[in-house]
Amino acid sequence: MSQTPPAMPVAALPAQAARPPARPSYEALRVFARNPSALAGVLLLAVILAVTIFGPMIMEADPFEIAGAPMTPPGTDAVLGTDYLGRDVLTGMVYGGRATLLVGVVAAVLSMAIGLTVGALAGYYGGWIDETLMRITEFFQVLPTLLFAMVLVTLFSPSLATISVAIGVVSWPGTARLARGEFLRLKRREYVLAERVIGAGDARIIWRVILPNALAPLIVSATLAIGMAILFEAGLSFLGLGDPNIMSWGLMIGSNRPYILTAWWAVTLPGAAIFLTVLAVSLIGDGLNDALNPNSRGRA
Repeated sequence: MSQTPPAMPVAALPAQAARPPARPSYEALRVFARNPSALAGVLLLAVILAVTIFGPMIMEADPFEIAGAPMTPPGTDAVLGTDYLGRDVLTGMVYGGRATLLVGVVAAVLSMAIGLTVGALAGYYGGWIDETLMRITEFFQVLPTLLFAMVLVTLFSPSLATISVAIGVVSWPGTARLARGEFLRLKRREYVLAERVIGAGDARIIWRVILPNALAPLIVSATLAIGMAILFEAGLSFLGLGDPNIMSWGLMIGSNRPYILTAWWAVTLPGAAIFLTVLAVSLIGDGLNDALNPNSRGRA
């Protein structure tokens, strides 16, 4: 009578066979969580968002209201001082963050949408479509971006909407070239060819098959686009092309620039807020790139 061979102890099984492989999303999260600079960026951005979102609910003040004597230095009367009109700088920074971040996000989304669409179509189809779209991209790329944005804002009157659209329209060529390169690299991979064999349409291959595998560099591009849009808004406001009816960090810098030597806090503090916000977004973008990049994930 044959005997059943004894079962192999679980401890003797290889480690990879004893447990299922970790999901890619879990691995990406693990790599991101082990990145100190990325976590610092998340913490910094969380603080900025908390102040700009919940701060106005707590303060319930008007950022354009005269709060004291003009150009009062930081102290007991005004924590962060007042600007050249006597408006409270702290109130302006809390309320101004909303407009600045809104412009950055909307402009970055518009820039990514245009650039990704142009780059994906050019890289996937090639031929005359690629040539035409790349010539259009080069035309926008050689334009002086700040000057072109100034013209658009001047033509359609300064407002948060026109500023966001102007920034998005002038800042998409870099994303388009990056997306085109990724699609050129990935469109001949085996899994793409397999989708074509089973009869998948171009739209599915572009947006459901190739795009998810090209996200790592595009996510970094998106985060950089947010930082660039914030800097663009500050530059336009510095030149007097910001929305005068909505407080923003750029408007604070632009309106107080003639008094930078006598009321440095009214310019330096909003500038520091912009710097920290762009820094936080950049750190998060670098962390996401490392987490979504398989080579970096393997080194972690």
